[in-house]
Amino acid sequence: MAEGSRPVSNDPSDVKAFRERAEQYHMRVIMDVGYPRDENGIEAFDANVKMAKDAGAISLHAAMTARRYEEFNDFASFKASFERNQKSIALAEPILRKHQMRLGLENHKGWRSAEQAAWLKRIGSEWVGVHFDFGNNISLCEDPNETLQNLLPYTIACHIKDMAVEPYEDGFLLSEVPLGEGFLDIKGMVAILQKKDPNMAFDLEMIVREPLRIPVFTDKYWVTFDDQYSPLPGRDLAHTLELVNKNKPKVAVPHTAGITPEAFLKLEDECVARSIDWARKNLSL
Repeated sequence: MAEGSRPVSNDPSDVKAFRERAEQYHMRVIMDVGYPRDENGIEAFDANVKMAKDAGAISLHAAMTARRYEEFNDFASFKASFERNQKSIALAEPILRKHQMRLGLENHKGWRSAEQAAWLKRIGSEWVGVHFDFGNNISLCEDPNETLQNLLPYTIACHIKDMAVEPYEDGFLLSEVPLGEGFLDIKGMVAILQKKDPNMAFDLEMIVREPLRIPVFTDKYWVTFDDQYSPLPGRDLAHTLELVNKNKPKVAVPHTAGITPEAFLKLEDECVARSIDWARKNLSL
């Protein structure tokens, strides 16, 4: 299965060649083609969705947010962003319905899963769902199993990954690690997703980078949460810190600071290879 941006050309012959090449490799393709930011973007989105359909994409993917706790300095800014996101998808849905193409919105460290699920319930469209990321919502003090249960009814495809956590002075560190080397119940999560849809698409996301800093002990982290509109209960913070303290990394997490491009590429290749090897031995994908 492959996930990526759209072909470099919308020319019908190029799109046809892309589809034939993907089918030759027995690949399922998920594309990022953007989404309409306002009414002026509807025409281009329509053309891109048609192109994705012609290219054989099984669905689309969109990561609409950055890291909430880094991007915004106050709650009003977060709320305005979330409302823009909702308007964009309201504009996109009729186009998706027209072409019968599903769009998976990734839980990309921007919304807690209850917020995202409530939004999708309001939309009520079979053409707008979730591209489920196994680990992102840990950064928003969610247990991965809770995230899965909240988003499962809407999930159409997945970023499969494993995660490691460590404490640091302002909160905790969060790292993608090769499958089987983190603390997630990968086998259990995959089983739940495959029970929902035996043909569920899983694409490996093994990002090699410095561990992300999740600064839950700072005021900045909390400014985008509001007890009424967007709550983050103290019990969720406590449970997340318990997960951090009880799940020390099994092996050293990847670090990239100061390494050469050649060493970086070698490390990334090794992490991807270890993930694929573990998946072949432990999962039926």
